[in-house]
Amino acid sequence: MHVVPGLKVLYFGTPVVLISSRNEDGSANLAPMSSAWWLDQHCMLGLGNNSRTAANLRRERECVLNLPAASMVDAVDRLALTTGNPVIPEYRLRQGYRHERDKFTLARLTEQTSELVGPPRVGECPVQLECRVVAVHPFGDDDTDATAFQVEVLRAHVEEELVVPGTHYVDPLAWDPLIMKFCEFFGGGDNVHPSRLAQGWKMPHQLPSGVA
Repeated sequence: MHVVPGLKVLYFGTPVVLISSRNEDGSANLAPMSSAWWLDQHCMLGLGNNSRTAANLRRERECVLNLPAASMVDAVDRLALTTGNPVIPEYRLRQGYRHERDKFTLARLTEQTSELVGPPRVGECPVQLECRVVAVHPFGDDDTDATAFQVEVLRAHVEEELVVPGTHYVDPLAWDPLIMKFCEFFGGGDNVHPSRLAQGWKMPHQLPSGVA
């Protein structure tokens, strides 16, 4: 039997992306997000308008989409409830957000120089996509306060062991992406780590207490 619960969140399951961008002073910003989908050589990114990443993409028109493996969940969770924007809206403060300027150091990740764009890649991520912004679309209604950024992938860097030998294809058995489902972390179909984001958003989940 189906019910009509009036769902508040529709994150049924999407890959986590660490977006690296350049701040106005040239320093690097790094932000986790999971509202992303790809078609051909383009990607659509859904970002809140109050985020530093959204401001950077509007101004600089380029970024790197770094896709972490499920094994990198610790690093991703260290970035949860942080923002590069020093001015934090009141509703974010109530959720537990705090300002962090050096996200790479906080996450214990390594900046790797990109080849075609200014923002750095995340050295530990097995998939790194250098991108330029090609279109910016207002998204949702006034309450949503979000923007959809369309980016074109200029160059893809992929760990060699993930590529099917002799082809230009990723082996789906070798690639285990970190997935976010309803603000919770999953990899290989299993819940892999407690989520600070789910706590901050007060998600009413009853997950196993022994998650590694």
